[in-house]
Amino acid sequence: MPLKKAVIVPGNGAGNVEQCNWYGWANKQINKIPDMTCLLKNMPDPVTARESIWLPFMEKELQCDEETVIIGHSSGAAAAMRYAETHKVFAIILVGAYISDLGDENERESGYFSRPWEWEKIRQNVGHIVQFGSTDDPFLPWKEQKAVADGLQAELHKYSDRGHFQNTHFQELIDAVQKLKTAD
Repeated sequence: MPLKKAVIVPGNGAGNVEQCNWYGWANKQINKIPDMTCLLKNMPDPVTARESIWLPFMEKELQCDEETVIIGHSSGAAAAMRYAETHKVFAIILVGAYISDLGDENERESGYFSRPWEWEKIRQNVGHIVQFGSTDDPFLPWKEQKAVADGLQAELHKYSDRGHFQNTHFQELIDAVQKLKTAD
């Protein structure tokens, strides 16, 4: 199935997602790509980002399906990975992805880290896996990001100067979506 839609799943605590990080900018850029639509909505339970609330929202409200690339940032990346364990999607683009609760109570409460990751199921359900990570991320140790890349055999874009990808523009992300669009 061709790529028709992108869905941006923000990190937790994002507030108004249109005004946060690169989300609003990327939404506008992706909507300019011919035959593509992009969805960016404020998520329910934005602080704890509980899996039990976010995954049904991604399925019912955002309608993530086989024609969708899910662009997940931070906890949104964790949500994208868990979603892909049980749903077929065209692609996932993970930005600042990680594998554990990092010893943080709020991350533990989200539910994403309560069981092992099913890397094989994710790879079977997803046509393309792209990951952006940075060695200078102040929240995520590189070994966490690398474990995701290894587990998913992701196309890894490694940086040393992007921190947690909280900039307002992110051209490499748009380039990745455009590349996926032609990968039908």
